[in-house]
Amino acid sequence: MKPIATLAETAADLEIVIRGMGTSIPKFRADNTASARFADQMSCTTSSQSRKVAALYRRTGIEHRGSVLLDRNAESEIINDFYPPLLSPEDRGPTTQHRSDRYAVEAPQLATEASREALTNSGVSADAITHLVTVSCTGFSAPGVDIELIDRLGLPATTQRVQVGFMGCHGAINGLRTAAGLVAASPNANVLMCCVELCSLHYQYGYDPDRIVSGALFADGSAAAVLGRGSLKDSDLIDALDQCDDSETSIGIVAATGSCLVPASREAMTWRIGDFGYEMTLSAKVPGLIEKHLSSFLEPWLAAQGETIESVQGWAVHPGGSRILSASESCLKLDTDALDVSRGVLSDHGNMSSATMMFILRRFAEQGRPKPWVMLGFGPGLEIEVALIR
Repeated sequence: MKPIATLAETAADLEIVIRGMGTSIPKFRADNTASARFADQMSCTTSSQSRKVAALYRRTGIEHRGSVLLDRNAESEIINDFYPPLLSPEDRGPTTQHRSDRYAVEAPQLATEASREALTNSGVSADAITHLVTVSCTGFSAPGVDIELIDRLGLPATTQRVQVGFMGCHGAINGLRTAAGLVAASPNANVLMCCVELCSLHYQYGYDPDRIVSGALFADGSAAAVLGRGSLKDSDLIDALDQCDDSETSIGIVAATGSCLVPASREAMTWRIGDFGYEMTLSAKVPGLIEKHLSSFLEPWLAAQGETIESVQGWAVHPGGSRILSASESCLKLDTDALDVSRGVLSDHGNMSSATMMFILRRFAEQGRPKPWVMLGFGPGLEIEVALIR
């Protein structure tokens, strides 16, 4: 049997393959009733505000979400020491430094769990990793998650690193694009790409409708993938990965990625560093902008890859919210069940920002869903990002 590196050196037609994936969520989670009650305590000062927040949480489509701040599952009420109760309308909660310090403690743990699972499922040993791409928009420190992963996983000291920061919900596509570029430039490369997001560290106090919407959606999670040269049809590569679960072997080929900046959309979605955490705003205009601009970009982009809307077998649309999923479904004229997996991930985990689309890909792989798949995400800009997986 040929080793994977030899295959990459001798076969010019080998593709950039996602060899394996891993995911991780916090140990504890809150149900939507507890999350809504917490939002009421942190944001509302009138009965009218409370009714509006309760209605918003009922419409999110989220049943549970994980948070590194919980020390037990929350079924009716969230109890934690991180966010003190709202005492006045002027309260803004923990400082950004306090939130960042917690990120530095918690993020490496989730990232390590997801990355270790990705390595196991890929059949690539930690000492064979040549490059590391980390993706996050919810915290930064130096030395940071990348160095922690090198130490905790036993990656080589010569591992080359790239940090993809502050790209938001479509960050996984930016991470895969970066990893694919590294593999394209170095045929013998094995790249570990890891997204880790601790959105619950940035809950905002007070009654600001746009920020309350974002607080109703976000959660914590991590996802990782190992990429390298290979072929889904190459028997030697498949033999080399036989030790892995079949559903996790060779997830797919990263065939292409693309981007489109939506005109006149700068304030539709924002993510800024404030004195009391990172301040996310999600305008009610976002679904309308998606309906107006998505198909005119995506259809010719798919055509350039030899695909059509109808030929796509799996739509990994980032569930930035139920209205965003409905807008994507409507403008692309998708079947009513086309985004069931996106809705399922949203229901089970909430919006984990950059990690979320990787959870959807993993479910596709577990289901044995035929390809091609399209990853589709939306982030501050308003920017549309897309990737084609074959």
